[in-house]
Amino acid sequence: MIEPSWYSLLPPLLAIILAITTRQVFLSLGGGIWLGYCLVNQINPIAGLAVSLDGVVGVFEDAGNTRVIIFTLVVGGLIATMEKTGGVKGFIAWLDNVNWVNSARRAQFMAWFTGIIIFVESNITLLVAGSVSRPLFDRYRVSREKLAYLIDSTSAPICILIPFNAWGAFNIGLVSATGSENPLEIFLHSIPLNLYAICAVVFSGLSIWIGRDIGPMAAAERRTQDGMVLWPHSTPMVDQSLLSSEADDNVVPRASFMLAPIIAMVASLPLGLFITGNGDMAAGSGSTSVLWSVLIAVAVAWGLSLSHRAFSIEELIQMFLKGAGGLMPVATVLLLSIALGDVANQLESGRYIAGVVQGAMSATLLLPLIFLVSAAIAFSVGSSWGTFALMIPVALPAAVSLGYPEAPFLAAVLSGAIFGDHASPISDTTIVASMAASTDHIDHVRTQLPYALLSGAVSLIGFVVMGAML
Repeated sequence: MIEPSWYSLLPPLLAIILAITTRQVFLSLGGGIWLGYCLVNQINPIAGLAVSLDGVVGVFEDAGNTRVIIFTLVVGGLIATMEKTGGVKGFIAWLDNVNWVNSARRAQFMAWFTGIIIFVESNITLLVAGSVSRPLFDRYRVSREKLAYLIDSTSAPICILIPFNAWGAFNIGLVSATGSENPLEIFLHSIPLNLYAICAVVFSGLSIWIGRDIGPMAAAERRTQDGMVLWPHSTPMVDQSLLSSEADDNVVPRASFMLAPIIAMVASLPLGLFITGNGDMAAGSGSTSVLWSVLIAVAVAWGLSLSHRAFSIEELIQMFLKGAGGLMPVATVLLLSIALGDVANQLESGRYIAGVVQGAMSATLLLPLIFLVSAAIAFSVGSSWGTFALMIPVALPAAVSLGYPEAPFLAAVLSGAIFGDHASPISDTTIVASMAASTDHIDHVRTQLPYALLSGAVSLIGFVVMGAML
């Protein structure tokens, strides 16, 4: 094992700096991977290229990683199927008939509520809310950056507040591994103390209610109201042909063609966790369950289309493959993100940050320091789950040894990890939010960052107050 050192921070930092300055996500992630493997193997830059390629290929050695990448491509096929068979168009027509979404504000609230209601898995939340809301945002001239912000702020922040989903099961398992007697009770007590997740959801709702935007988001809103969907030279994360909600002329738009697959997908996820966990949802495989659920949704969409004789099997296959191809850039970004996370773990980047700050902890500043360290790790490696796995085993035993309650420490870790992940340009949820909203990824990061920093500042003050009360 490599002894963690300051240079272990260089690969994620290089990727982040390149992403912000060049706006080229593939180049940025590739540069971070290359530097990381050069450092791990202590080899020259030329030899590092070959080792880096092996590192990217090695991502597929983990079945969970492979399932996540396949899931991304299958989701592309599902989105294309729902749109080309008239599901999205039918749902929008139904909304028109009931006259509920008849303004820009209501379109935004629908995206916000969708993110809150579908809480089983963050990527499913993003994709469902994005595909339903994007045509309405375009119609009422609300920026796609605003859509990406709203769905990003109600995906992971909502999922982490729910104990009975993959996020809750994962963290309850980590708490249990620290030797805590009642991990579920500790997690439940941490929910109202999870300040960043709560702030992110509340502030995004307030931004709709008040109708005011700040920083780059305000500029994006003015641009959209003037008729420009994207900034010049911006590149949306998905092939635009995939995102056209125009159904084929030979089908009748039906809302059920969208609602039935989504309901099947959401309902089958907890069932998948139950089955893969042999009756224990907490022990279930999240990646397997997510892949099963989206495949079930595709099967339902195909079944409906075939039962109405709208398309042949050959046409559905072609439709699916075209949709999967539209998400190939996203699958590639996820592949590179996982590879960067792997090399960062080999360099012990997160453990180095935790070790440096742990020695400087004082009783009064313990909670805010844990929040900031978790945020720094998640921002650097682009993974909230990896931060959970690193920081929970550090923070909870520290609480026990000092005689403090564990729930506030768990809340500080979870809040910091969600904050760092929410603000990071290399986070998978940030990337999927850009894809679901069909906006330029760096534009999403730039417009969301002021809101994330505001929520993070309020949360930091809250943990200072909470720490003083320990």
